[in-house]
Order: sequence, then structure tokens, then C-alpha cells
Amino acid sequence: MSATNPLVLSRVIQDVLDPFTPTISLRIAYNNRLLLAGAELKPSAVVSKPRVDVGGEDMRTFYTLVLVDPDAPSPSNPSLREYLHWMVADIPETTAISFGQELVLYEMPEPRSGIHRMVFVLFRQLGRGTVYAPEIRQNFSCRRFAQQYHLNIAAATYFNCQREAGSGGRRFRDE
Repeated sequence: MSATNPLVLSRVIQDVLDPFTPTISLRIAYNNRLLLAGAELKPSAVVSKPRVDVGGEDMRTFYTLVLVDPDAPSPSNPSLREYLHWMVADIPETTAISFGQELVLYEMPEPRSGIHRMVFVLFRQLGRGTVYAPEIRQNFSCRRFAQQYHLNIAAATYFNCQREAGSGGRRFRDE
């Protein structure tokens, strides 16, 4: 992954995921507006779950999509990292996410302080019905989840979210 990749620049690759090579297209739209990596969205724009389309050509291949917040409850103290906002499994390749099984209901992102990275990760499953929901939303781990169910990352993207009255971009310290 190049240093100009938004997932590297935002430290999603490091805090949430290990480097990976995308293998399929993932298209996410909130209110009919295509989500671009690193976009700034307020909670009012993400009240309802987005439309998600998975690319590919083989309907016998299945995926799990998760939405996590690695900055919960605040970027300076992410003690609930990674908070699970949504999980849909058994999504057939070439279809919309509505063909999958919602295992964890969509919970609208509503950061209380700071700018939170909201990360979508699409995992390739071994087969249909091979992934199960965790018991709790907080302290979910994409790495542990992938290891537990033998999943491979197929695609990922993220957006930044802060409370309605918040302003300003996310800043990263140089290391």
C-alpha cells in the first residue's frame, strides 16, 4: 500500500487493518451520494444505513461488511476501539448488501467529541453461513474477527464524522 493511500494517511492501516490488496470493488452511497475515502460527513447525513454494492462476477462467493469506529469514545482516548456500528454477512458477490444477512443492526454514528474515522471493511468469507455476530459492539477487532473466521480483506474505505456543530479537519501528528 502506497503512502498516498487514504487508508495509510488516516492510519486506518495500522489502527484497524494490516496492509492488504483490494480484490473487489466496494461502492457505498449515503442518500444517493457516493462515499469517497476520507469524506467529511455529519451525523445527520448518516442517519440511515447506506446503499452498498459489491462488485465481482461470482454469486457463489460471499462477503461480510462491517462498519467500525476506531476512535470511540474519543480520538484521544479510544478505549472502546473498535466500536461496531453495523455487520452484514452472506452478501453474494455482484449484488447489493440488501441480499445479505444483517447480523448487527445499523447504529448511526454520533461522535460526542473529536473527529472519528468510520471504517467500512469488506471481508471475503469461506462460504455462506460461516460468520456470526459478536455478543457486544464495543472493543470489536477486525483483525481478531478475520482470524477467527478465516476471512480475507477484500476492500475497505472510511469517512470522517464529528458532531453536527463540529468543524475542522482531522489532523495527524508526524511520527
